[in-house]
Order: sequence, then structure tokens, then C-alpha cells
Amino acid sequence: MSGSARLGPAERAAAWHRLRSEEFDVLVVGGGVTGAGTALDAATRGLRVALVEARDFASGTSSRSSKLLHGGLRYLEQLNFDLVREALRERGLMLNRIAPHLVRPVPILYPLTHPIWERPYVGAGLVLYDTMGGARSLPWHRHLTRTGARKLCPAIRRSALTGGMLYHDAQVDDARHTLTVVRTASAYGAAVLSSAEVVAFTHAGERVTGAVVRDVETGDEVEVHASVVVNATGVWTDEVQALAGGRGRFHVRASKGVHIVVPRDRIPSEVGLVLRTEKSVLFMIPWTTHWLIGTTDTDWNLDLAHPAASRADVDYLLDHINRVLSVPLTRDDIQGVYAGLRPLLAGESEETSQLSREHAVARPQPGLVSIAGGKYTTYRVMAADAVDLGATDIGRAVPDSPTANIPLVGAEGYHALVNQIPQLASSYGLPGWQIERLVGRYGSLTTEVLEQAGSDESLLRPMNQAQEYLGVEIAYAASHEAALHLDDVLTRRTRASIETPDRGTDAAAAAARIVAPLLGWDDDRVDNEVQAYAARVKAERESQEQADDLAADAARVAAPDTRKVAVGRALQ
Repeated sequence: MSGSARLGPAERAAAWHRLRSEEFDVLVVGGGVTGAGTALDAATRGLRVALVEARDFASGTSSRSSKLLHGGLRYLEQLNFDLVREALRERGLMLNRIAPHLVRPVPILYPLTHPIWERPYVGAGLVLYDTMGGARSLPWHRHLTRTGARKLCPAIRRSALTGGMLYHDAQVDDARHTLTVVRTASAYGAAVLSSAEVVAFTHAGERVTGAVVRDVETGDEVEVHASVVVNATGVWTDEVQALAGGRGRFHVRASKGVHIVVPRDRIPSEVGLVLRTEKSVLFMIPWTTHWLIGTTDTDWNLDLAHPAASRADVDYLLDHINRVLSVPLTRDDIQGVYAGLRPLLAGESEETSQLSREHAVARPQPGLVSIAGGKYTTYRVMAADAVDLGATDIGRAVPDSPTANIPLVGAEGYHALVNQIPQLASSYGLPGWQIERLVGRYGSLTTEVLEQAGSDESLLRPMNQAQEYLGVEIAYAASHEAALHLDDVLTRRTRASIETPDRGTDAAAAAARIVAPLLGWDDDRVDNEVQAYAARVKAERESQEQADDLAADAARVAAPDTRKVAVGRALQ
């Protein structure tokens, strides 16, 4: 490795200096999982790489998924065997080699409702599902009687099933995983920057030769030169292509997916659930001390930066999950709601649920590659395809992708650290479950996180208003994980925004005071960040009371954008 996995203020300044002074082989635009994976893929091939993201890393789709690494059972039913096989192979790599510290098995119950034909039909599908991924990395599926299924999931009504099938997939904190991919790319020499927006492309005739990048925090601009620019902007693919000029080879439509978050004790179950709906499938997935329930699948043509969940979305999820629960959920049970946009390849159907989840990569003009579509699970394959195509413009031989064998930062030494959890708990005066939770978030970097406390023992205590998180995690977000705003800390570095009844507002002031000295904030800036975060939460809550998407969008975009506030302040 030739770089640093630390992404603090000093590293941000150094990255901006590199953008001004270096010429790059690859400039990646978009800091979601596909862009992050592309930067890592290119860097590990020995290329000079820069990655820029207009907002925060994983601030779009890559922090708002169902948080599963899976093959997709319903794609088997659609006979899309290649997509399932590819995704299951990637799931195995993540579990066993690339990110064992971030990815863990999750058991899921498939309730059977038709006593005669459904069991052999679903069972045959699960045999394929269990075998197509190659080497065994998860338990084989099991057939369950109605009694056996309800023993694992007492919450389900007896009349809601005749039996069940238990299978396993894998779960990941998508935002933390994406950030870890970014940090790994940095460790291999990539210059990575958030709050860095491409405002124009540079050309030599029809060839794209780089981009003009604006620092959203200060308003400064720099011209970045690169042999090839990779457009990995997800639902913004068409907009970025238009900015570059020329015509794209494919188009992207945004499909909105909404999830609700409820307390774990509200639904007594040892396993997750997957349910068929009239449009798609619905998951109920265990998430720390909560359940995630989702998702919807509807067309979205409004603000791409801030997709809003409406009352209709929430009611849809409640209605479908309550069809099988003995004790129905109500809106009062909901602690969090989040909405994300899937970038689906357009032109195949008018229904977003029927659009392709496969990815496409194209070179619409010399010096520009676009990558879109796909699944979170297959980000690494998408990234390799993008760099392979971009090699056309680099002008020299480019090695094959090695990322199937590249562990993410925190993976090396993870298994040994798991065995040291009791010693770490004793050394830092923390309960074992707290250390276990940290190791599951940071892997072998856990000691680095804990050492961030220094002599300030208060940072080793849980946040009063977000008890699952330690103060040191808040500090580490600013010192090592590229957090620039309070929203970055509470929404993506931690998940307080969806895991606490107040959506993180009660913890906001304390979190802002922790990061203030690390980010150079004065009292006014602390107050502004706290107020902006509270306004965002208020706007999201109001959007969830609106009847439809149009009204929900109007309510959501009323919140101040802290990054726009930042540049306005800088230009005063």
C-alpha cells in the first residue's frame, strides 16, 4: 500500500493538492459503492486514481439499501441464473475474504402458504440458491413445519403459513462498507475527496480529458487531468453524461425504495422474513436492536438528492407486514424511515419492478466511461468492468483486476482480534458486547478507534442519547473517516438517524461538540450544524405525513442543505 487509510482534515488538504498538481490515469466521479469499488480496482492495478463525490461518501443509494448481500431469489424465478450465480459468488468473497469484519450471515424464513405445490417449488429454488454460489459459506436451507417455523418466528400468525423454509443470506452496513472501500482505495494510493463536485468536463475535440472540480466547502475550483473519467454516479448518470456532452449509450431511471425501522422487541422472532407481494418481495431483516422492513419499488421523478418517503409508502409497508403478524405494528412503533433510489437501466419496461438489475458499462465518447445498474452485491464486478473498458484510453497495458483477493482495511487480523475481545474489554473498561459490536464495525481497526480517546475517558462512554455508540466513534468519524458535517456522523458513520426515537436530534449537540475541535468548528458552526440537522429530521418527518410523492418531496426539500450552507458561508 502506498497511501493512508486515514481520511481526516489533513488528508483532505493533501488530496486537494494532488488534484491540482498531478495527472491521473483514472478520475472516478461518484462516491457510492460502485465508484468506490472502481477507485479501488484501478488503484490496485497500479493506476494513478482520483475519486470525487459531490456530497458524502455513500450519501445516496449506497446508504439506503436493504443492507443485504444476496443473490436475489426472485431472479431465479425470472430465470436470470447468471445474475444470481455472480451475486452469490460475490457474497461468498465478502464473507470469507474481502470483508469478513463487515459481513455476517442472516437467517431468513420463507413462509409457505400453499400446502401442495409450493414446498417442492421453493425447495428446488433454494437447492439452486445454495449450490450456485460455489464453495459453502452459509448453512444449507432447511424445511420447516408450521410449528417449526413459528418456533423460530413466534410473531407470525398461525393462519399466515402452512410451513416454511429457512435459508441464509448475508448482511452488511452498506454505508460503513462503502466508506471502508473508499479508505482501502486511499490506502492503495488513490486521492479521495467528498464534497467535491464536478461542475464541467474538459475536452480536446470530442475527447474528455478531465473535469473541473469544485470544493463544495469553500467554492474553490481545480481542473483535474485524467486519461479517462468514469461516470459512476448512479441515478445521476444521465445528468453527468449531459454535462460531459455527447449522447449516452444507455439511460437510467430511479426507483424509490423505502424502509421502516422498528424496535427488535416489537416483533418476537429469531429470524428474518421474506414475503411475496403483488409487486415484488418484502423483507423483515434483523438489524442490531431493530428490524428493517422494506422495500417499496416505485418510479421517482423528483429531487434525486433527497428522495422522500410519503405516508402512502409507510402505510404500504405496514399493511403488508401486518398481514402476517399476530400483533400488528402501528405508526407509533416506527423509530426510523429512510428512502433510497435504485439506478435501473431504462427502456425495457414501464414498471420499475421489471427493469433490469444487471449493470451496463459503455464508452459513450473517448475518455469517458459510464457504469450503471446492477446490485450492491456485485459492485466489485461492476468496478472491474468499468476499469477494463477504461483501459482503452489509458494508453498502456493494464493488469487484470486483483480485487477478488484484496481484503478491505480492517479485515487483516480481524479473526485474531475476535479472540481478544475479553482482553480488550478488560483493558478499556467496557462490556464485552460493546467491544464485540466495535469489532463488527471496524474489524482490526478497533484498537485504533479506542486509542482515539487518548486521555479523555469520557469518549469511552456511550452517548447519553444514542447508547449504542461511544463518544470515541464520533471522534473517529471526523479524524479518520472523512466526516465533514454532523449529518455525515449521525446518518452514515453511525446510524443514530434511524435507530433512535428522536432520529438522532437529542445526540446532535453532544456529537457536534466532540467533532468541533477536530474539524475546526467554532461555536457558531456547532450551532448551525445542530440546527441544520434538526431541520432535516423535521422535514423528513413532515414528508412522511404527506399523502403522495409530490407533497412529500416538497416537504423534504424544505430542509437546509448543510453543504450548500457551507459554501455560502465560505464565499461571504
